[in-house]
Amino acid sequence: MAQWLLKNKAHEYDETICLFANTGQENEETLEFVERCDREFGLNVVWLEAEVFHGERKSNGHKVVDFNTASRCGEPFEEMIKKYGIPNQAWPHCTRELKLNPMRSYLRSIGWKPGECDTAIGIRTDEIDRVSPKRKELRLIYPLISDAPMTKPKINEWWNNQPFRLRLKGYEGNCKWCWKKSLRKHLTLVSEHPDWYDFPQRMEAEHGLSGHNIDGTKRTFFRKNMSTIDIRKMAGRGAFEPASDDSIPHTHQMDLELDASNGCSESCEVDFSEAADE
Repeated sequence: MAQWLLKNKAHEYDETICLFANTGQENEETLEFVERCDREFGLNVVWLEAEVFHGERKSNGHKVVDFNTASRCGEPFEEMIKKYGIPNQAWPHCTRELKLNPMRSYLRSIGWKPGECDTAIGIRTDEIDRVSPKRKELRLIYPLISDAPMTKPKINEWWNNQPFRLRLKGYEGNCKWCWKKSLRKHLTLVSEHPDWYDFPQRMEAEHGLSGHNIDGTKRTFFRKNMSTIDIRKMAGRGAFEPASDDSIPHTHQMDLELDASNGCSESCEVDFSEAADE
């Protein structure tokens, strides 16, 4: 989407900016992919991470980093958890505080204001049900629906013709252990990459009571109040069929328990209709 916009729409705007907000828990392949896209397509990506203001009633700000200085050990994520608590299905604040508010902060720092610029979101035609009902008032645009209609097979075909692509399986995703993934994906991932789940396990142990925790109950990341340890134990029993790469038709039967995900999607694209926590 970004390279298409620069080729076909940049002349319609005074300025275009491509932002990437790093949480510190993205896969290394994702960071390498963003860096390669930047070089190959001339995107001039601005890399951001959240700056958390502890002890202040103030939404997260930003700091500018780059490929070499970007966090790989979850530092921005942990600082956010210390203030706001562990995110999960009931408390889904991670995208707001790790991506949306740092982006807003950066745009304010260069004199841009929400509502005075268009924000392009890479939702495809086969994901049209995820389009924001507030898209007009918030100036959200969806080029892969309105201008260059794309479906997942078309996207895969386009990337197959490029000299590089994202070197991740569909079920791996950008965020290593994102709580929005289905249980089947978690069980598969913790079996294949047990170290990916060290961070959420440590967060649950050290920060289960952090943040706006009114009732004093320790929070966990995963659905049905499952902890990282619960996920590891379930995977250890091995009574599940592993997830398959979504570029290849899956063979397992759909199971409501194993395949339920966060609504219709697991991605964390920024939606500027989310309110900032000021």
